[in-house]
Amino acid sequence: MVVMKKNKRGQVKIQQMAFMLIAVFIFFVLVGLFVLTFRFSGLKRSAAALEEKESLLLVTKLANSPEFSCEESFGNQINCIDGNKIMVLKDSINKYYDFWDVSNVIIMKTSLNTECTKGNYPDCDYIDVFSKGTQDIGFPVENFVTLCSKDSEEGRVYDNCEIAKLIVYYESTE
Repeated sequence: MVVMKKNKRGQVKIQQMAFMLIAVFIFFVLVGLFVLTFRFSGLKRSAAALEEKESLLLVTKLANSPEFSCEESFGNQINCIDGNKIMVLKDSINKYYDFWDVSNVIIMKTSLNTECTKGNYPDCDYIDVFSKGTQDIGFPVENFVTLCSKDSEEGRVYDNCEIAKLIVYYESTE
């Protein structure tokens, strides 16, 4: 009888040790999950901020690209868009359909009342440079630029520069 009692005590001790090992393992798994959750909690915000910064850089890059920029025509300015180039580009935009990974590009002087055409330029409000679809596709990223054009008055040519917004619509990646 004494031998049986010792075996049962040994079995109970082994079961206690197994349950303690399982409890310690579960505890460390929960602590690990908590640490991972805490560590990666700001990851989504960081990704969104990085995507926004990348979008703003792309808008600036687009404004300074050879297709848009003033280059030497109006002095070497940063974020300067040549309105005359844009009006020519607007007519042959089909060549650039997949060149930029955006859905719309709009240059807005004041409001969205009168779209610029060859007939009414520069007495208009906005230039719809590129459009894959409706304006509601994606989300807009905008940056202020200088919109310059060569104008003439009484036979004298002068630089007409005004502030405008370059608005680029991106298709949603979510």
